[in-house]
Amino acid sequence: MWALVTILISGIIALLTEIFNFKKALYGLSLLGILIALVFNVMEWNHPFSWEYSDSMVLFDKVALAFSSVLLITVFLWFLMSQSYFNEETNLVEHTSLVLFSLIGSMLLVSFNNLVSLFLGIEILSIPLYVLAASNKKDILSNEAGFKYLIMGSFASGFLLFGIALLYGASGSFDLWTIYSTLSTDHVPTFAYTGIVMILIALAFKVSIAPFHFWTPDVYEGSPIVITALMSTIVKTSVFVAIMKLFLWYFYPAFNHYVELVAGMIILSLVVSNFSALRQTNIKRLLAFSSISHASIMLLLVIANIRNNSTINALLYYTFAYSIANITAFAVIRLISQQQEERIEVLKGLIYKQPLLAITLMIALLSMAGIPVTAGFFAKYYVLSALMMSSYKWMIIAAILASILGVVYYLKLIITMFEKESKQKDVWDITISSKEWVLLVVSLVLLILAGVYPDGIAFYLIK
Repeated sequence: MWALVTILISGIIALLTEIFNFKKALYGLSLLGILIALVFNVMEWNHPFSWEYSDSMVLFDKVALAFSSVLLITVFLWFLMSQSYFNEETNLVEHTSLVLFSLIGSMLLVSFNNLVSLFLGIEILSIPLYVLAASNKKDILSNEAGFKYLIMGSFASGFLLFGIALLYGASGSFDLWTIYSTLSTDHVPTFAYTGIVMILIALAFKVSIAPFHFWTPDVYEGSPIVITALMSTIVKTSVFVAIMKLFLWYFYPAFNHYVELVAGMIILSLVVSNFSALRQTNIKRLLAFSSISHASIMLLLVIANIRNNSTINALLYYTFAYSIANITAFAVIRLISQQQEERIEVLKGLIYKQPLLAITLMIALLSMAGIPVTAGFFAKYYVLSALMMSSYKWMIIAAILASILGVVYYLKLIITMFEKESKQKDVWDITISSKEWVLLVVSLVLLILAGVYPDGIAFYLIK
């Protein structure tokens, strides 16, 4: 709870810096606020908190604390990679406060205990990202990305609200346990199942599950690269926690009414994302389709239908491994591409001129591909092993085949780094700040350490 309050205070301080003129300290204060929030999460680990004054609409149990810690670590590393994004003093306050408020929404999403707090979390997370996607006002693609994200996000919010309204009509309450009890009876109105499907569609849009993924490549390509990195990590982590809580616990009595739909969306996502990624020449578009593939892998935990802590730990590990690898990859791509278009060709010769950047990017891509000795291998292993106990074992084959296709386009990027040097000499005039060095080294260590010794990282504290 106090972690959320700390980030809220940090966001308010960010807004006040314009008035009291201490912008130069804002970046450091933001990092300090995130570190203090992490400390509060550790201190509250054995003391679950439910806000009674809100009718227990939020619950900060171990699940919420664990996933909010992953979010805080991700955003801390993101701040290290994106310092140059805050160099324009005219936009410093706005950019910083919007990022912090988006973080508040994601933390609320992992701790919601009511459909009202679910909706609030989604909107507080999304609205700042709509603005940030269009924050490069001189770039028409950025303006288009923000507009497209806003319009499509509004449609998704409409589906979410309609679904919530139908469930309220069936149960007479927004409380999730009351809805669970209603769905457990023998006389459930048909429109309640319609409400569940509409909520599924809304959340599928947020995490880019096909066929609700069409906005993703354009928004990822048009947004500033640091914002693409932010939306591809904290959104995935927080919304998948919401999906897990809703469709594996609270909506479980209606499981048979939506499991086939979820399975169909997973198969469609695996096919569309991986075959589309193979054809991309823009790195951000390639990683956009890659994110759709990763989302479909995480969604397999729903149809695995294992309602215990092993599912929580599998998702926790996957979101951590995916977020670190994604932040690392986008950090290197931002350094390499400078002000150029982020085409695959900019990677040519990278291994010869910037070996540390090349090795770091290679480890991040191998982790996303699920290659052993990286965190991504065990991330996929824990998810696929959960399916072994379900009636959807055949989905393991589909996921493995999709992962093989993923290896192809990730290797495409890696092989490009070993090709002949680019003729554009200015590409290699790269200035790496001390914060970026820290990010690259820490990320590299985390990806390898979590892959070599997964049980040693504190992912199994939820017993």
